Amino acid sequence: MSMSSTFNRRWCEVIVETLTRHGVRHLCIAPGSRSAPLTLAAASHSKLQCHTHFDERGLGHLALGLAKARNEAVALIVTSGTAVANLYPAVIEARLTGEKLVVITADRPPELIGCGANQAIEQQGIFAGHAATLNLPRPTPEISARWLVAALDELLANQQAGAVQINVPLAEPLYGEDNGEFMTWRDSLAGWWQDARPWVNHRQWHTVETQEKWRYWQQRRGVVIAGGLSAAQGQRVASWVQQLGWPLLADAQSQTGTPLPGADLWLGNPLAQQTLAQAEIVVQFGGRLISKRLLQWQASLQTAAFWLIDPQAGRREAANLKGDRIVADIDDWLDLHPPQCHTRWARALEPLVARTQREIVAACEAFGEAQLAHRLPQLLPKGGQLFLGNSLLVRLVDALAQLPAGYPVYTNRGASGIDGLLSTAAGVQRGQPRPTLVLLGDISALYDLNALALLRHAPAPLVLVIVNNNGGQIFSMLPTPASQRERYFCMPQEVNFSHAAAMFGLHYARPENWQALQQDIAQGWQRDGVSLIELVVEAENGAQTYKQLVSQVAAL
Repeated sequence: MSMSSTFNRRWCEVIVETLTRHGVRHLCIAPGSRSAPLTLAAASHSKLQCHTHFDERGLGHLALGLAKARNEAVALIVTSGTAVANLYPAVIEARLTGEKLVVITADRPPELIGCGANQAIEQQGIFAGHAATLNLPRPTPEISARWLVAALDELLANQQAGAVQINVPLAEPLYGEDNGEFMTWRDSLAGWWQDARPWVNHRQWHTVETQEKWRYWQQRRGVVIAGGLSAAQGQRVASWVQQLGWPLLADAQSQTGTPLPGADLWLGNPLAQQTLAQAEIVVQFGGRLISKRLLQWQASLQTAAFWLIDPQAGRREAANLKGDRIVADIDDWLDLHPPQCHTRWARALEPLVARTQREIVAACEAFGEAQLAHRLPQLLPKGGQLFLGNSLLVRLVDALAQLPAGYPVYTNRGASGIDGLLSTAAGVQRGQPRPTLVLLGDISALYDLNALALLRHAPAPLVLVIVNNNGGQIFSMLPTPASQRERYFCMPQEVNFSHAAAMFGLHYARPENWQALQQDIAQGWQRDGVSLIELVVEAENGAQTYKQLVSQVAAL
């Protein structure tokens, strides 16, 4: 029996070592017995930084946040059974947004599946089309270490984006002292253990071509849409657009500095629509747009040429526009398409943008979530980063705020769900240990409340602002029946987050005005650890302010 447990360890050592050859440096682990050989192999590896969490759903999003912040693959180890199923939301999000997750799922051996054995489910291919899967055989010395490492290399080398699953059936015994057996099997890989490269190098060549007639098109009237970009890409796109003299319609995730802020509002104005109708070409960088009016304007394009540049393959815009879908690294594409300087052709937009800003300032005088969204740039920590939740809050920020160029902004805008947002924010900060401002709604925070345990280990000051409007007030903006809206859609919970802060040992504040909010957040940057700030607001004020502004700006 000790020999069997030792071979399980050797098998798992090869798996874990192979991960490091493909750039994995962070590994997230949930507790479990079936996964013990994998966990012990990972915990003893000098090149891996291990993170733990007791909730697999949160663990998946912790890994997702790490992958976002570090722009590299992050691995997970979980035990068999429903532990695997709890990773599904994070796997889906990774597929939609492109982060690389390597999901290692311990499994029962085949003879324990479908016979009533404990904690045994059908795990092979459990993630369906959301993750490529490698189903390993039961560990045995009859299978060479070369086969194992070559199979892993093929899976990981072909992982361009999204998650992959390595399903590892392990038979008991799972525990026992390492008696040094089976080193010959392991050492058949010879010098590989002293090397740093994969056993099999799968080389893939990607070339970017210059777009046909670029010299012609940059002389025309163009518009640029900026979706989800990195901070460096956002700054570069903004500079590129400025030189061309084209208007830039920028998403809150673009990190471009939003030179024409409030587009979600003023795109509904006839003057804006008439001006932008003159565009002969529209170039979009990145996807996952937030603004409903920007999506509507994009869908209305008929005669303008349309190019969408994004490194992730697949259809990335729901309007199914005729045009060119260019799968390319955005920096590489910009290198091949230098701009010529031109004067701005859509100057009629500028006074409209200025009038829109005056309307926003007037509408956001009262203390509440609309004011928070508009004045958000005043609260950002120097040298820090921002994590935005979903639903109403991210729409308010997209419409009302002008975030600084190049300031890192993170979101989960693939499936745009509210699950795992706190866990993702924790992963982002562990990946980039900077002062971090996190903005979430109350239902989103409740959905992932146990992730406050992850925040206790914050590597830098973190301020979590929970906007408590007593329910899912995004439904106040939708045509939900008023008589059923509260009970079946908004679902108010009447909670006080001071108890959650006390439970997890976090500093807590509940400011009643803007000055107090500024002070509480400023103090948060001066202390180590986490500050939970609960912003209690009138239930429908944010949604009503937003709808009112949409109407007012459309009539300017």
